Amino acid sequence: MSKNQTRKPLEIKISTVVAVAALIGDTDLDKLSSAVAEVTGGTPDYFEDEFTIIDLGNLQALPAPGSIAWSDLIALFRAHRLNPVAVRNAPESLEQEIRGHGLSIDGMDQSRTFELTPPPSPPAEPVSAVPPAPEAQHAPVAKNSASPAPVATKVIDTPVRSGQRVYARGGDLVIMATVNAGAEVIADGSIHVYAPLRGRALAGAAGAADARIITTCMEAELVSIAGVYRTFDDGWPKELKAKPVQVLLQDDRLDLRPMALK
Repeated sequence: MSKNQTRKPLEIKISTVVAVAALIGDTDLDKLSSAVAEVTGGTPDYFEDEFTIIDLGNLQALPAPGSIAWSDLIALFRAHRLNPVAVRNAPESLEQEIRGHGLSIDGMDQSRTFELTPPPSPPAEPVSAVPPAPEAQHAPVAKNSASPAPVATKVIDTPVRSGQRVYARGGDLVIMATVNAGAEVIADGSIHVYAPLRGRALAGAAGAADARIITTCMEAELVSIAGVYRTFDDGWPKELKAKPVQVLLQDDRLDLRPMALK
């Protein structure tokens, strides 16, 4: 049998995408263009074709249907190497036109945000001021320096609430409190939960097949390693439910193993 014949026509895997969130405080395109230039400091490659969530939560009033020039707004972001994929905090009255421009409706928190608020109007009379340091100008989105610091394990001491998403980029995630149903915990490395795990756990989000999910009380809705996932709509097997469990990826299948803590 040829190699092509062994390929499946379609495979569905969990893929974790982290996007920047652009919180706009005005829908005027000229003001937004100035705000983007202020964020980037005029650096053409400040962003690197990153997925972008347009967040309307900073607007003083909800926009009316037809009041936002979506095509021009999308083009503005793309000109700065930002790729809008969804809109957050949008009123229901805008959802149809948002989807009509190829954008999704997003309801989850993301890990990186920057604000696009119009720059302040110049004062009526010139005043002397000390210009902000370059670091302050670029603080909304940190760029990698020539010698990036090593990525440390991310430790969470408080419960992860329903609807909340926690992401450990480039390393492991350790959680010392409950992950509630409806929450999502993600790590490029392994995930350790020393409490009940009731939400969604996605380890090896960047493709690390040797990542693991470990918890002292397994009740997860979904577990995934390197995109291979399994859901538990009917609950966990009796011998594993609410017990210490580790999840491994072997031969492109998830292996669910009980653990002895004594």
